[in-house]
Amino acid sequence: MTDDEKLKELLALTRENGQPNINLLWRLAKDLDAVKLNLKFFGYELARQLAAALPPRDGLGFRPIELRSKPSTQADLEADWSRFWSSELHIGHVFHRKVWEFAFVLQVLQQTGALAEGKRGLGFGCGEEPLPSYFASRNCHVTMTELPPEDARAAVWAGSGEYGNLEKSWRPELVDRARYDRLVSFRHVDMNAIPSELTGFDFCWSVCAFEHLGSIRQGMDFIDNTMNTLKPGGVSVHTTEFNFMNDAETIDNWVTILFQRRHFEEMARRLTAAGHLVLPLDFDVGNKPLDKFIDLPPFNHDWKFDQAEAWRGGNEHIKLLCDGFAVTCFGIAAIKDGLGR
Repeated sequence: MTDDEKLKELLALTRENGQPNINLLWRLAKDLDAVKLNLKFFGYELARQLAAALPPRDGLGFRPIELRSKPSTQADLEADWSRFWSSELHIGHVFHRKVWEFAFVLQVLQQTGALAEGKRGLGFGCGEEPLPSYFASRNCHVTMTELPPEDARAAVWAGSGEYGNLEKSWRPELVDRARYDRLVSFRHVDMNAIPSELTGFDFCWSVCAFEHLGSIRQGMDFIDNTMNTLKPGGVSVHTTEFNFMNDAETIDNWVTILFQRRHFEEMARRLTAAGHLVLPLDFDVGNKPLDKFIDLPPFNHDWKFDQAEAWRGGNEHIKLLCDGFAVTCFGIAAIKDGLGR
C-alpha cells in the first residue's frame, strides 16, 4: 500500500462495516470540513449584512480620489467611488474582491483621462469580464485578448468556463450589439510574448491575469512589456494576487504565482528607471472585519456535497487562502513616460 493509500484509509470517516474509523489522525481531522464551512458561512453572512447596511446613494457620480497602487480593502468597497463603478457596470455592490478590481481599473483610467471617447484600449486575458462592453459604451475602441487555443493553459480556462471571447464579454445592459461589434475586436495573444504590432494604445489593462504566466519573473516582465503597447502618456493598470502575510515564502513557478511586497517594489523600481510614473505604492490591507476574514477552500465551485446547490450563492470575500497563503488583490498602475524623460 502506498503512503497516499495509507493516508486515505486513515482519514476515511468510516470503516467498511460502517463504524467510525477511530484512529489518532481521524480524531484530529474528522471535524475540519465542518469547521471550515462554519467559518466560511459566518464570513459570507457578515459580508452580506455589511453590504445591506450601506446607506443608499442615489445619483452617484464620478469623484476623484488619491490614486495609489494598492490592495483591495473593505474601506474601498464602502466608499462612494467604488459604488459608483458598480452602478456603472450594472452589477450588485457586494464585498467581493472582483468588484474592487473592476472599480480600481475604471477609477484609474477615468481619473488619468484615459477613459474618453475615441481612446484605444488593450485588454489582456479578458475572460468573461464586462470591461470591454463598458469601454465600448464610452465610445472607446478596444482590443480584447485571450491565450491562443493551442496553448495548454487555454484548456484549463476553458474547462472552468473562464476562457473568453467576444460573445462572452458582451453585456447588452451596457452597450447595444451594433456598437459593441463596431468598437470591440478580439485576437489571441500570449501575454509572455506580446506581438510588437500591438502598440499605440491609450491604455491597457488586465484583471487577475498575470499571476498565471508561469513565474514571478515572467509576471514582472509582463508589466514592463505592457508599456511598449502604449503611446506616450498612456496608462497601464493591472490587478493580481498579493501574498500579504508571508514575506519569507511564496508560490513561484506554478499555475498561480503569488507576488509579495518586494515584487511590487521591484516592479515600481523597474518602471521608474525606464522613465514611467508609477502610482505610489500602498500596502495597507485594511483593518476592518472583512479585511480580517480570510476565506478557506474548498470554494463554492468545488463543492461536491448534496446540499451544495442550495448553499452555493453569495461567496463574498476580500481575502482568501491560496495554497496555504493568505492573499488579496493588488492593483498596480503606471503612466508611460510619466517622468518626462
